[in-house]
Amino acid sequence: MTKQLAIKLSVILALILAVYFPTIRWMIDRWSVTDTYYSHGFLVPFICAFLVWFKRKELATLPIQPEKIGWSVFAIGILIHLISSPIQVYFTSGFSLLITIPGLVLIFLGKQWLKKLSFAISFIFFMIPLPMLTIANLSFRLKILAAKISTILVNSMGIAAIREGSIIQTRHANLVVEDPCSGIRSLIALIALGALMAYFSNTTRWKKLIVFASSMPIAVGTNIVRITALTVVSEMYGSKFATGFFHDMMGIVVFVLAFMGLAMVGKILE
Repeated sequence: MTKQLAIKLSVILALILAVYFPTIRWMIDRWSVTDTYYSHGFLVPFICAFLVWFKRKELATLPIQPEKIGWSVFAIGILIHLISSPIQVYFTSGFSLLITIPGLVLIFLGKQWLKKLSFAISFIFFMIPLPMLTIANLSFRLKILAAKISTILVNSMGIAAIREGSIIQTRHANLVVEDPCSGIRSLIALIALGALMAYFSNTTRWKKLIVFASSMPIAVGTNIVRITALTVVSEMYGSKFATGFFHDMMGIVVFVLAFMGLAMVGKILE
């Protein structure tokens, strides 16, 4: 890539950032709000930059062969943004980046560059918050599932428990599985981590897909372990103890367990 082309691309990217400023501001607001499910969003641009840097030697050997079809792809992405942004449908505006950026790569660099950069560009998806209605729906389903299975597990341990909605009642206590405890936060973060681990794993494509797909049941399963542990502790030591330090500690422990589970799947497949 020549210095002149690098400068041109930098200017174009700066203009794109200016055009997408309302959407970027919306994403930052969603990343930083209290009890956000997307706090990892701040890391995604840096991870994408690292993924490009990681491919730097391969990219340096690629010929620059601009493709005219890139203008059509770019136009579709910009059109989606221009329709979405004024009516504040920022999810589709953010999603249009996954079309606009590939269009730019095709326009200035070509198909081979797009192929090498496809994962780095696709990873942008993990910084685009899902619509709140989708999050609420997923969160509800996950917390009911966690409450159901946790109740079965608690009963199997000899502790009598019944479930009413997302409330697990034992003889001396009850545990309310709120939306933040549904596991959706760890699910979203672990799917992103699973994608990275699959990408860097030294194995075949279908095994990479298994590593990525395993992130979902691992995230759900480890959260069920967390809810079960909180229920048992609340019965033995009281709800106050279970919702204090132990609650926060289990959040960390569960993510560590999930990471270890994901790493184990990758290691077994390798």
